[in-house]
Amino acid sequence: MRWLKENSLALAFLVLFLLAVGGQAVAGALQFNDRQLAEGGEPVSILQYVTSSTFAVDVAENWQSEYLQFFLFIVLTVWLVQKGSPESKKLDSMGAESDHQQQIGAHATSQSPSWAKAKGVRLWLYSNSLGLVMGLLFLLSWLAQSVAGQAAYNAERLSDLRDPLSWGEYATSPEFWDRSLQNWQSELLAVLSMVVLSIYLRQRGSPESKPVGASHLATGVEG
Repeated sequence: MRWLKENSLALAFLVLFLLAVGGQAVAGALQFNDRQLAEGGEPVSILQYVTSSTFAVDVAENWQSEYLQFFLFIVLTVWLVQKGSPESKKLDSMGAESDHQQQIGAHATSQSPSWAKAKGVRLWLYSNSLGLVMGLLFLLSWLAQSVAGQAAYNAERLSDLRDPLSWGEYATSPEFWDRSLQNWQSELLAVLSMVVLSIYLRQRGSPESKPVGASHLATGVEG
């Protein structure tokens, strides 16, 4: 029970994620089969649908936009601030901060991870590991979107008796960029809304909000 309590946030999001993916698979398969029947095709099973390029591109295009959102937020908040927002660092803390503030190298404590006590490339990698991994996950999911999207788009083109596109042609096509940009703009708007609304609005007990009684001008303060 203690383990469940200490990991309840991650577990809750994992369960919600699995439920959402499962729901998307069922709803997507029903929609796909409805279109298949309308066009005189054969319906497919849920297993066939979730292993298809149609399902893969829908999943990947959402993943890449989410990882892009987190990558940009992680990196930009190192150098940029927003007065009054708990999503921002304090106004006088812009930048990568000192080794003492970051508890690295000679300033590491006995509880610090071993790589925080290292030097050179190892320390640089660990110091930027969150941003690097989020950026890599964005690129990999964006690549997956392009590959799955090419397959799904070419299937549509062939059914319309048009020539298929190469990966390079698809990756520079309006179809690919429309899929990408429509997700990017929604994620960026969501981050902007969170940064600005958290200046004036509160959620009692949430670390994403300032304390209810905190000033609107308080910056980098979490409840």
